[in-house]
Amino acid sequence: MPTATTMAASAAGRRKRAAVVVLGDIGRSPRMQYHSLSLANQAGMEVDIVANGGSDPHLSVRENPSIHIHEMKTVKLTGISKISGALALLLKAAIQFVMLVWFLCFKIPRPDVLLVQNPPSVPTLAAVKLASWLRGAKFIVDWHNFGYTLLGLSHGRSHIIVKIYFWFEKHFGQMADGALCVTKAMQHELAQNWGIRATVLYDQSPDFFHPASMMEKHGLFSRLGNTICSAMGNADCISVEEVVENMDTTVFTSKIDREFFLKPNRPALVVSSTSWTPDEDFSILLEAALMYDRRVAATLGEDDSMDERQLWTDIKNGKQFVYPRLLFIITGKGPDRKKYEDQIKRLKLRRVAFRTMWLASEDYPLLLGSADLGVSLHTSSSGLDLPMKVVDMFGCGLPVCAASFSCIEELVKVNKNGLLFSTSSELADELMMLFKGFPEECNALKSLKEGAMHTSSSSKWSTEWETNALPLVNQVSG
Repeated sequence: MPTATTMAASAAGRRKRAAVVVLGDIGRSPRMQYHSLSLANQAGMEVDIVANGGSDPHLSVRENPSIHIHEMKTVKLTGISKISGALALLLKAAIQFVMLVWFLCFKIPRPDVLLVQNPPSVPTLAAVKLASWLRGAKFIVDWHNFGYTLLGLSHGRSHIIVKIYFWFEKHFGQMADGALCVTKAMQHELAQNWGIRATVLYDQSPDFFHPASMMEKHGLFSRLGNTICSAMGNADCISVEEVVENMDTTVFTSKIDREFFLKPNRPALVVSSTSWTPDEDFSILLEAALMYDRRVAATLGEDDSMDERQLWTDIKNGKQFVYPRLLFIITGKGPDRKKYEDQIKRLKLRRVAFRTMWLASEDYPLLLGSADLGVSLHTSSSGLDLPMKVVDMFGCGLPVCAASFSCIEELVKVNKNGLLFSTSSELADELMMLFKGFPEECNALKSLKEGAMHTSSSSKWSTEWETNALPLVNQVSG
């Protein structure tokens, strides 16, 4: 239904326009994709996305006639960075600044409002401020985290570059005409120490995140069959499975007389999505998986001399154990991915297997909606933002084990929709407790599943956006 702002714009003969600015891969910026959809569908605006390429955004973004994607080239200065890292950073920022101003001032129609993702802050906030002044537009900053705290992970908070970044981020952040942020804790920090009034817009999953049907699960696992059955290193407890050419059976499902079923001897599926960056200590998950493997063997009285391949064949043929095999599927792209993949290949695991992959934006919600448990290792460089991956998991009714940090309980309600952990041993304990008796007798996991389903049904992105973001957009653009 058109808003008063939309009707006023139509009366003037022109639809209002919004520019959504992401100095990064738009396909890996789900919140900004959801903003774009809401600006188009709920605010009735024409939307220009200015972002780097890399990964395709969701199909609903690509096919929306009111959304126009303008792809910038990613700046890479590998040759100079080998000579001087500081010089490469300065030159990269200068090139990005010019590129952003060129796109925002000359490549797209004049926007009424610019919505910019932060971080990164340098040079994005300065470029958007200049463009808003030159084009007579307003701009809103959507605070996902603080850029200076992310930089501090590699340089330390006291480094001069981090202090300069902090000044830049605060100075230009204060120039915005409006602000959104992701938690109440961040809202308080911005108000008390930055002099910025921000509206909390909690991340919520859009409608295409939902529990998968049996048909959707079977279709997904059929498409991923070869990837799932191919071990990352040596043979493992999942690679013993075979992909059947007629696609009537997968590792998890089978099709009999046009009906789809979950296999009783299937592995438990655990999903974790990551950007493979320093604010997620992935070694915690690897250590927890190893502990689970060893503790199950000890509980069942197995020794190191047992024939693993015979065990895997027995499981495949239907032999049940009190603890299941675990398949961890890790999705995402990032700088530390190869380092951890090499570590995974060196692990000697009996009942645990890992797969890493990057999924199409349409398949990722299906994977979450088909899994048994989600794991989040995000701890936040600032301690003030919340992991979007957990929001997506709850949107699919998927319970979560999440790394504990200061404001995570704004999202994860312990013993209702998830559990928290601080160490690999705690995570291993939770895996043992949740998966004992899988798939039928794991009551603790089923209880968390019910809580996650309730969280999924209680709120969606469109409702949250209309309540909290739309009034700000109307106020600023009006």
